[in-house]
Amino acid sequence: MASTISERIVDDLVAGGIDFVTTVPCKQLAGVIDVIEKDDRVFHIPSNKEDEGMGLCAGAYMGGKRPCIIMQNTAIGVTINTLATLIQYYHIPLPMLISYRGELGEPVACQVEMAVHTKPLLAQMGIPTFHFHKDSDVEELGEILKYTQMCKKPTAILTDASFWKGY
Repeated sequence: MASTISERIVDDLVAGGIDFVTTVPCKQLAGVIDVIEKDDRVFHIPSNKEDEGMGLCAGAYMGGKRPCIIMQNTAIGVTINTLATLIQYYHIPLPMLISYRGELGEPVACQVEMAVHTKPLLAQMGIPTFHFHKDSDVEELGEILKYTQMCKKPTAILTDASFWKGY
């Protein structure tokens, strides 16, 4: 049984069939990334950029893996082309665990601007989006992963500072 929210998330990813994860460094998601790095059940490749990570996930999917990307919302803008022309075009089920920087509880002012645009950009692209505010929201992760596989679409799981209780 998981003792931290980060361990719970990784356990749920594995239970949902995720066996390939790429991550882009993020302070809010550092706990999840640390757990993934130590977990032999998941093949982990760190990425320098989110669009690069999506390319890795696409290749992993085409090679028979079930991928997930862990990233910040501040890079949604640079991933739009990759999401549309690769992930969506080829119907790749890609759960995106995203730290939702710039929301209530955010300590860094410059993160606010991208937060204003995150949900509208995801909605414009037709990407199902889920928002985790509190610990109990993680209970939905298993169903979100099933949904992602069933509809063969990317899904966004936004986790804000309230969910992480600061960081």
